[in-house]
Amino acid sequence: MADVPLYVVSDYSSSERRITPSWSIAQLKTKLEPITGIPPSCQHIFLKTSSNDGIPIEASDEEAVYLQSFPLAPYAELQVVDTRPASARPNFTSAVGVEKFELPEEEYEKKTDSVLAWKKAQKLGRFDPNAPTHEQAKIDAIAKEIGARGIAVGKRCRVGGDDTRRGEVKYVGGVKEIPGIGAWVGVQLDEPVGKNDGSVGGTRYWGEESELKRGVFVRAERVEVGDFPVLDDLEDMEEI
Repeated sequence: MADVPLYVVSDYSSSERRITPSWSIAQLKTKLEPITGIPPSCQHIFLKTSSNDGIPIEASDEEAVYLQSFPLAPYAELQVVDTRPASARPNFTSAVGVEKFELPEEEYEKKTDSVLAWKKAQKLGRFDPNAPTHEQAKIDAIAKEIGARGIAVGKRCRVGGDDTRRGEVKYVGGVKEIPGIGAWVGVQLDEPVGKNDGSVGGTRYWGEESELKRGVFVRAERVEVGDFPVLDDLEDMEEI
């Protein structure tokens, strides 16, 4: 009989395999071990087709009973259940105790089929001869945006066009802890709805340590300088 394509499914794997009907049940279990990771003695196999809920592939003498005795249908499922207690099963998804392979940097740089080699060939990133020029152009553009918006330390502002996020510009400049080149604008918000207290990664850019997070660092395009006094929460109460 010709081989039959079946889906072998277990807790650890799922793949399509070609099964030979002339195999005995014992032969099948031996061949399933490297696929499922389950020893033959611990396998409980079911054949599941569209017309049944699962036929047990088992016999009192598994060496003498062959798979052709069962209704093997193309692309049916062979469900392999691990009968071992959970504590005795290996954890194939855990990387604990697995030695991590690390390619030495000098070896990686010699490879011709790596991402690094491709970047070199395409002159991208730090391999672009014009990279310093591009970087400086971005820094200059950010500085120009800050000047055009009139952003300076001490000025009142609002962030992101949100009237509930009013505050005062406390810092304008580089922030080494935040990825990205060019100047950032540090704003101390009137309300504690910020991301920090004026410090980032242990570096303080303004004020003193506080449990209230009133500080944010944003790009200039998100800052609108103007007449934005502190909102009076009690102002609306006068109309009640």
